[in-house]
Amino acid sequence: MFDVHFAPCAAVGEMVIIDQTQQECVREHECPPGRQCPLDGCFADVSGLFEGTDSDLPLFQRARAQ
Repeated sequence: MFDVHFAPCAAVGEMVIIDQTQQECVREHECPPGRQCPLDGCFADVSGLFEGTDSDLPLFQRARAQ
């Protein structure tokens, strides 16, 4: 099951994912610097997203070393 939390953002006029960090949302929706985010405080502190490759993961590196 894929469980993602969304919230309506009045600034961009669409639903945004709040399981990401606010900085990730800003980049995704190209918000201009200084914009007052109407969802400030609603975002995750740490994103569950990982943008690297498998080889960047510590568990993968340890497995290859053995």
